Amino acid sequence: MAEAEAAQLKEEGNRHFQLQDYKAATKSYSQALKLTKDKALLATLYRNRAACGLKMESYVQAASDASRAIDINSSDIKALYRRCQALEHLGKLDQAFKDVQRCATLEPRNQNFQETLRRLNTSIQEKLRVQFSTDSRVQKMFEILLDENSEADKLEKAANNLIVLGREEAGAERIFQNNGVALLLQLVDTKRPELVLAAVRTLSGMCSGHRARATVILHAVRIDRICSLMAVENEEMSLAVCNLLQAVIDSLSGEDKREHQGKEEALVLDTKKDLKQITNHLLDMLVSKKVSGQGRDQAMNLLNKNVPRKDLAIHDNSRTIYVVDNGLRKILKVVGQVPDLPSCLPLTDNTRMLASILINKLYDDLRCDPERDHFRKICEEYITSKFDPQDMDKNVIAIQTVSGILQGPFDLGNQLLGLKGVMEMMVALCGSEREVDQLVAVEALIHASTKLSRATFIITNGVSLLKEIYKTTKNEKIKIRTLVTTDKTILYSVATTLVNCTNSYDVKEVIPELVQLAKFSKQHVPEEHPKDKKDFIDMRVKRLLKAGVTSALACMVKADSAILTDQTKELLARVFLALCDNPKDRGTIVAQGGGKALLPLALEGTDVGKVKAAHALAKIAAVSNPDIAFPGERVYEVVRPLVSLLDTQRDGLQNYEALLGLTNLSGRSDRLRQKIFKEKALPDIENYMFENHDQLRQAATECMCNMVLNKEVQERFLADGNDRLKLVVLLCGEDDEKVQNAAAGALAMLTAAHKKLCLKMTQVTTQWLEILQRLCLHDRLSVQHRGLVIAYNLLAADAELAKKLVESELLEILTVVGKQEPDEKRAEVVQTARECLIKCMDYGFIKPVS
Repeated sequence: MAEAEAAQLKEEGNRHFQLQDYKAATKSYSQALKLTKDKALLATLYRNRAACGLKMESYVQAASDASRAIDINSSDIKALYRRCQALEHLGKLDQAFKDVQRCATLEPRNQNFQETLRRLNTSIQEKLRVQFSTDSRVQKMFEILLDENSEADKLEKAANNLIVLGREEAGAERIFQNNGVALLLQLVDTKRPELVLAAVRTLSGMCSGHRARATVILHAVRIDRICSLMAVENEEMSLAVCNLLQAVIDSLSGEDKREHQGKEEALVLDTKKDLKQITNHLLDMLVSKKVSGQGRDQAMNLLNKNVPRKDLAIHDNSRTIYVVDNGLRKILKVVGQVPDLPSCLPLTDNTRMLASILINKLYDDLRCDPERDHFRKICEEYITSKFDPQDMDKNVIAIQTVSGILQGPFDLGNQLLGLKGVMEMMVALCGSEREVDQLVAVEALIHASTKLSRATFIITNGVSLLKEIYKTTKNEKIKIRTLVTTDKTILYSVATTLVNCTNSYDVKEVIPELVQLAKFSKQHVPEEHPKDKKDFIDMRVKRLLKAGVTSALACMVKADSAILTDQTKELLARVFLALCDNPKDRGTIVAQGGGKALLPLALEGTDVGKVKAAHALAKIAAVSNPDIAFPGERVYEVVRPLVSLLDTQRDGLQNYEALLGLTNLSGRSDRLRQKIFKEKALPDIENYMFENHDQLRQAATECMCNMVLNKEVQERFLADGNDRLKLVVLLCGEDDEKVQNAAAGALAMLTAAHKKLCLKMTQVTTQWLEILQRLCLHDRLSVQHRGLVIAYNLLAADAELAKKLVESELLEILTVVGKQEPDEKRAEVVQTARECLIKCMDYGFIKPVS
């Protein structure tokens, strides 16, 4: 009965295979394998399942199944050839060659076997040639880099070549196999910044997407040494080492999903110990005086990115719990740093804000009330341990810590305000004669006063002190903070004053003819005050930012609705928009909580206020790292205000900067692309791609280039009866290089994702081939590379289409580009052209020169 059922399942599997349902066929063959012991049937089933594996590109499984069939019958020619195909895809060319050699011996007249034999022989020879040349190049580069007498230009070229080589899988493996890690450590030991930087960047490339190499490199270089390199004052070095650690973390945790054909990775059993060791060293960096401000920031960036869950649907938050238990006090120490105290750690302008963001992310990542209570108790114990009647510095640090938490998880900060002695200590510090005490106390009072229950206490006990400080202090930072109190009329007055300082009120357009007419009729014509000119406004904005106006504005935004009226919100939005005018100032605004503060202003209030706030958000989103400017789930709230600016009623600058912001967001994750899609932004983005204005068309095309990575957007291009693909193809033929670059990027990704779009591209316009050839010959390398990728996608999509391309001038273009010597700048372009030619050889349209 079992044998009969197995035979029936085999026939069922064959039917599924003929219908191209390879998954169902595999299932049927697998069930049959469990029921039979007949060797002939077993061999057939394994051989058939191997065929399914090849179709589904599961090459490891296909090779394994074919091997089992061969074990039963060593002359099974079909199984041998299928194993050959699987091994070729896995990069094991020498083993594949042996299998097809046996096939050709068994059937010497089979043309398919003979052709495969020739192709594999050519590939093996080429691989050996590349391997040999790569080995010698690696050796030569290290000789130049380790020679103290090498000329500067040779050193720079060798360093850059090594970095490029490390980013390619074949190059990284050759460096690794040729004692490269030890030689790179010798470069680090030279302590010459340019060589250390080259070594770090090469190691970073070698770690990417390869767990085994990443593990070996981590143990060879040692985490303490990596962290000491990241701790240096040099910003470029610190960032490069941060990228290296991120590459290691991604590879060890499996976040880097890239697949590498060729040698299979060595087995790495458990990476949890290494990941925990990295986390511990990053936490230690936070409180070490030997670590620079840049290094501390990078350590927090790594913790921010890798500790809290990226998706709350994942149940496991053990990394967060571990950091709370072992590192929360260290993070609180950073939050509580007071720059004017002698005990202060080295900081940047962003350090404390990054620490507040990290606390907020950790708190948001907790799953239940007991976890939150534990978190709160650690904070309470840390703060109360600092209270000391004999040591004013410790009291200042305690209040600074509360102030920092209020900028992170606000509900937690509000609970901490209820601790015995906290509010009293704030008011007491206001009465201190030291400016540092006054500054910390005023800042904390502002954050605390945004809750009406706390504001009553401050009005009763602290307002008179704040007024006194305002009158007596000469410190501008303290003056501007003491203005922020809880009286709604004063909030409105302060906001109005700031609008006047920044000239962010609406200015009516002056028509010169009407001015002349008024003068002729001897009417009074108001003239612009000299101090309302742009230079003076810019100077005032700089002084306001330096004095910490963003923090004050952020605190005003947090006030209860009874205090903060819609009119005041509109004024605050105007001020924020004026502050964001200079791109160089936007980092400071983000660091002081501006990004977070703008969100409620963009979602609530007057129509004018919401537009102004949305425009300010667009300016920040266009140039800032969204993970820092809008941490956690907050980034998804930014999308709607930006989309609201894509309206014909808005001015061109608002449209343009909204598109830039959406481009930046859409490049971060598919969840953000999905959010932009759900907010129905796609039709508006497409409309601006038709725009006559060059910058708007460019911004919209760049945004679409990111959006096409989303499956639902791709489905819009696949749908019949629309000109979306035609528009993208025609934009590739524009004279504007930036528009060409973005459109070619979008087309490259669309044609890579769907073969149907490759065929559709040839039907939307008669100019498609001419446009493609222009892209492949473009002077700008990024445009040329994208053009060649499109050509490869078309070649790979369909044999008939490939034949059409080969018969055109494109073959000559590919040949010319492919024959060029691949220097560091042209490496990707030349390699892609060669891959196109290899694809043509696979079809048999061209033959390699022997």
